[in-house]
Amino acid sequence: MRRATLSSRFRLARLPRLARLSLARQFLTLQLGLIVVVLVVIAGVSIAQANADFRRTEGGRLLNVAENVASQEAVRIGLADPEHRGILQASAESARSVSSASYVEITDAARRILTAADPRRIGEELPLADSTVLQGRSWTGTVTDGSGNESLVAHVPVFGEGGELLGVVAAGRHTRGFAERVRTATPELLLYLGIAIGLGAAGSFLLARRIKRQTLGLEPGEITALVEHREAMLHGIKEGVIGLDAHGRLTLVNDSARELLRLPADAPGRTLAELRVTGRLHDVLTGRAKGRDQVVFTGERVLTVNRMPLVTRGQPAGSVTTMRDLTELTALQQQLEATRSATDTLRAQAHEFSNHLHVIAGLVELREYPEVARYVRGVSGTHAQRSADVNAHVADPSLAALLIAKASLAAEQGSTLRLTADSDLGPVPESLASDLVTVVGNLVDNALDAVRGRSGGEPAGEGWVEVRLTETPEGIDVLVRDSGPGVAPELAEEIFRHGFTTKAAARDSGRGLGLALTRLVCTRRGGEVTVRGAEFSARLPRTARERAFEGAGS
Repeated sequence: MRRATLSSRFRLARLPRLARLSLARQFLTLQLGLIVVVLVVIAGVSIAQANADFRRTEGGRLLNVAENVASQEAVRIGLADPEHRGILQASAESARSVSSASYVEITDAARRILTAADPRRIGEELPLADSTVLQGRSWTGTVTDGSGNESLVAHVPVFGEGGELLGVVAAGRHTRGFAERVRTATPELLLYLGIAIGLGAAGSFLLARRIKRQTLGLEPGEITALVEHREAMLHGIKEGVIGLDAHGRLTLVNDSARELLRLPADAPGRTLAELRVTGRLHDVLTGRAKGRDQVVFTGERVLTVNRMPLVTRGQPAGSVTTMRDLTELTALQQQLEATRSATDTLRAQAHEFSNHLHVIAGLVELREYPEVARYVRGVSGTHAQRSADVNAHVADPSLAALLIAKASLAAEQGSTLRLTADSDLGPVPESLASDLVTVVGNLVDNALDAVRGRSGGEPAGEGWVEVRLTETPEGIDVLVRDSGPGVAPELAEEIFRHGFTTKAAARDSGRGLGLALTRLVCTRRGGEVTVRGAEFSARLPRTARERAFEGAGS
């Protein structure tokens, strides 16, 4: 049996490369984009965090500076007495020089700046923003002066001995803008970006190599196109296709296979045992029954099944099984078998008539004319009696003709075919008559083969076959028994399986099909066929349409 390797099959079915980025480049582009986004986010978060830390730490330091200045007695004296305001500038500049503050300014109660590092600011109003210093509480925050410069400032009120507000001490430090902080951090960000790009490129290359090994070297676009073509092919072909993995689990089932085997929609992913697939079909799907064009009976259908094992990297990977519906072809084959049987019967009758003619010619040569007349009357009487016996019990022409032909064939092989005295079958619809011809013909042929009793090619003696046909309101009962050895009890079920036979001619490919077809016909009608020893019993129920047809005819 041929085997297919997954890698070779994919290489043969490989599609033209699509005009897109390769898998490695796609991974690299994606990772670089993610790295840039992550670095930008991290930089923003870091700058914001650094800004918050700066405001918290430096704000505390500036508040200490402002509080130290506001607590000085010289500052209170300078604010309370305008004649001593000259000492304020010295106190402010001394505090600014020994601290990290950019400026230390002192205002009066009206917010007019009295001391400043820039003389131009003296006399201007101190910008307060949302400061609470005029309510007598210290405050730390950011303010923007008239030039648009932003500063981190600490405001501390200065109180007189009577608790009145004398002025405000403002200690501030100029802050850098966001753009300036980004420019300062750019060298470090570029270093981190370079390291991340190197690691990302190496990781993308290694990841792409690993994935391409697992996908047999196919790019994503090729995999997509391959899957799309596979789906279109599987669901577009008439034949059924079933895929199994190494553990007997269904990996794919196309529409035709689901219809032929009556599988549920959720069949993929389930095992054969879970789907209740048993018998010969299970043996063929799992490889227990080997060979090409295996015939399987499933319900009312006859399927020919071919299984091909799959091997990847030297290990079994499952199998792909194709199946085709041969129900109509089997019906044609059965008709051909019937035609061949009729031909054999005609040959037997021709041989019998030839013998009769030779006898008559000899009697004429001997001029035994009275004996000729007596012999002709005897021969014609035998045939007439045989036809009369059949017609007396069977009213259907097709079945009666079959039994008469089989009786002639039995007579030629030295056996006897007879109907029981209680057989009684009236006219039946054409569809039922066709199934009766199939069932009776197969059972009689099987019985004639049994009573022929060939062993090593020599006849074992005369035998007989008996047929009983009885009609009931529900259907037709057929009983065929013979004088042969019968079927062993342990083979009572196996004998109806296709390909099983106990005949010496088992190597003939046509053997083992008749009884399987008989069971198929009976099962299709809701009946059954059984065997006990040398006695076969078949029941063919009437369909609702046939009962309605017979009721209208009566």
